[in-house]
Amino acid sequence: MIKIGLLSDTHGYWDEKYLHYFDPCDEIWHAGDIGSLEVARRLAAFRTFRAVYGNIDGQELRRLYPQTLRFTVEGAEVLMKHIGGYPGRYDPSIVGSILARPPKLFISGHSHILKVKYDKTLGMLHINPGAAGKYGFHKIRTLVRFAVDEGMFKDLEVIELA
Repeated sequence: MIKIGLLSDTHGYWDEKYLHYFDPCDEIWHAGDIGSLEVARRLAAFRTFRAVYGNIDGQELRRLYPQTLRFTVEGAEVLMKHIGGYPGRYDPSIVGSILARPPKLFISGHSHILKVKYDKTLGMLHINPGAAGKYGFHKIRTLVRFAVDEGMFKDLEVIELA
């Protein structure tokens, strides 16, 4: 079993609470709009770090992190892209990859809206962790923690940051 800390849309904002809430996690995943190299470096120094770049990320972050990331962890295939849409309304830039080979988990950010939804048609869980940074229209900053165990997702927690 592996414990994951998931966030998105930090927009260069650092909060020490990230480390507090991600302390029990084995890995941290960032679904784009990191916003600064400093935020990425601090998260990567703390735990194993996987990330994709988002639409606001500059060339420095785009050289370090891909636009789309597909990997397998604990028997579950994961696909992550910043702009990805939602079940039934996937973004045209990723829908082909999803339909051709649906992962067990699709992660996106961009909307600043926390959403966890199961796509029954594709047998795939979708998570958008909302926005962890202060910039944007969202009122509540959020993080997500969950576990992956033998291809299954469990113990999902939503954390609201004051």
